[in-house]
Amino acid sequence: MWSLETYFYITASFFIAGLVKGLVGLGFPTIILAMLSLSLGVRDAMALMLLPCFLTNIWQAFSGANLRVILERIWPLLICASITIWLTTSVIAGLETWLLSFILGTIVCAYALFGMTSRRVTVPEHHEYWLTPILGIVNGVITGLTGTFVVPGVLYLQGLRLPKDALIQAMGILFLVSTTALGAGLFGHGLTSGRFLLFSAAATVPSFVGLGLGQLIRNSLGEQRFERIFYISLFVLGFYIVYNCFF
Repeated sequence: MWSLETYFYITASFFIAGLVKGLVGLGFPTIILAMLSLSLGVRDAMALMLLPCFLTNIWQAFSGANLRVILERIWPLLICASITIWLTTSVIAGLETWLLSFILGTIVCAYALFGMTSRRVTVPEHHEYWLTPILGIVNGVITGLTGTFVVPGVLYLQGLRLPKDALIQAMGILFLVSTTALGAGLFGHGLTSGRFLLFSAAATVPSFVGLGLGQLIRNSLGEQRFERIFYISLFVLGFYIVYNCFF
């Protein structure tokens, strides 16, 4: 199906994505999609990341004592995102691969630039009731088209000013629900097959190796310094994806 070099590149991509997630707690799908879309295209990259992304987020979503409180606060976000992801995946089969890559690259660049500013969004509590479902719909459309969950979902969760542990758990819940909805959409609309599920299962090995290593070295490298390196690298990767769409 693929060359030996492609298999090596896929393995390295999942290892790097796991390493990043172990270090900063997020970035797994964004790294995978940004790297693999260059050689496989966005749709195949989405299919490959499903199982590793699902499994690495189970622990994050269910570790901690904030599950009930988080669900009571963001359930409209999760429901709206899930429904919209399902609906949006039904249209990507008719879209050109270069267009999906362009959207992904643009979103990755925008996310990286925002991250480099170190600015944080603040969401007034009295606006949550109408912002939460709207942001869920926007997040679902972007996830359905590109497979990345962070924009604007993670930015919105940060804006809720949750305690650190609750924020990490909330991100895990969003990622887990989004991955499940994306997988249901891809398989339900016939956009992937069982063979990708097998490759996705194999990709969990380098993902968890990277995740474990990232957790081990988290304290040896300042988080702020690493995040800056992470965002700069992400911007370069996103820019390269956009560049490849036209040249």
